[in-house]
Amino acid sequence: MFNEKVQKAIEEQINAELWSAYLYLSMSAYFERLNLPGFANWMKIQWQEEITHAIKFFDFVHERGGAIYLKPIAGVPTEWKNASEVFAETLKHEQHVTSLINNLVNIAVAEKDHATNNMLQWYVAEQVEEEANADAILGQLKLIGDNGYGLLMLDRELATRVFVDSTQTPKP
Repeated sequence: MFNEKVQKAIEEQINAELWSAYLYLSMSAYFERLNLPGFANWMKIQWQEEITHAIKFFDFVHERGGAIYLKPIAGVPTEWKNASEVFAETLKHEQHVTSLINNLVNIAVAEKDHATNNMLQWYVAEQVEEEANADAILGQLKLIGDNGYGLLMLDRELATRVFVDSTQTPKP
């Protein structure tokens, strides 16, 4: 029998992952409105990643014999001042998600749910990467400042990102 406390915590995390996906899709739409398709692409890939993160949790609960009861997803912001503000919010959001994952680990450990703790280690490693990526782009945007040419160069670089379903490859 799957631990009820762990299952409920994962159910809440699924909602948080879907909210994250919704946030990144909103950010993608914002960048489309600014005619920055590379930034929009980067955020759309973030949206895809968050969906796969939610599905990984969803499938895990069902593999353990649990049941999922989805709750409504809250609304997300739709406007920002500029690209730097978007990536500052992205970094802050990823740091929040890291705290949620860490809390899930704490619950799994407290409940002596070793299988869940083992699965969550993938997310722990993933969050290091998520924070580093957002921080790196935010750092580049700070260097660029108000330089439109620099923004366009970064936009072209971000356009090259492609989606890879990292949930299908094990983390170390």
